[in-house]
Amino acid sequence: MHIVLLGPPGAGKGTQAEMLSEAGDLAHVAVGEILRQAIREKTDLGIEAEMYVEQGELVPDEIIAGVIEERLRADDAQKGALLDGFPRNLTQAEFLDQLLKKLGLSLDAVVYIDVPFAALIRRSTGRRICSGCGRVYHVEFNLPQRDNVCDECGGELIQREDDREETVRNRLEVYLEQTGPLVDYYDERGLLRRVDGDQSIDEVFQVLKTMVLESHS
Repeated sequence: MHIVLLGPPGAGKGTQAEMLSEAGDLAHVAVGEILRQAIREKTDLGIEAEMYVEQGELVPDEIIAGVIEERLRADDAQKGALLDGFPRNLTQAEFLDQLLKKLGLSLDAVVYIDVPFAALIRRSTGRRICSGCGRVYHVEFNLPQRDNVCDECGGELIQREDDREETVRNRLEVYLEQTGPLVDYYDERGLLRRVDGDQSIDEVFQVLKTMVLESHS
């Protein structure tokens, strides 16, 4: 089974992808995490990608394409994979079509997690990251026991540059412009499934589990 999870930044794709991949025994192909690791390790790829991330822009296709092919060829992806954060535009979608065909695979479903613009801004700008261990908190949904102090390591909580409102708005506008057409692309092919993402994590997961995993079991 091969599934694509679509949705704007802040829609909860990463959380749902982790839960779905575990429930369905699928490899979680998280493009964002792969890139963040490269940024942390200061690889050539990471240095180049960081420039785009800090400006709230999408990382260019040529940086991402090779990463996806390598990940889908990995041993843990042979039973299937859930792609989180890819494709993000029509060019990448066409690349994915060609890659899956080359590997003798095909997409089973494309799920779009739909969340209102205002809710996305609130979710993203409220995020706080521990400067020590990287644990994630939120000023509304996941507060630490002590203000601005990490429960795990006692580190200071900070707001990442790409979680500031101006950057978040720019990132959402870029998403709508470049990734929005994917909804129509997959809808025309009969692959698109829509989910209301403006509800609790568990509620969204139960809908996804029924819609994707159980319907393809």
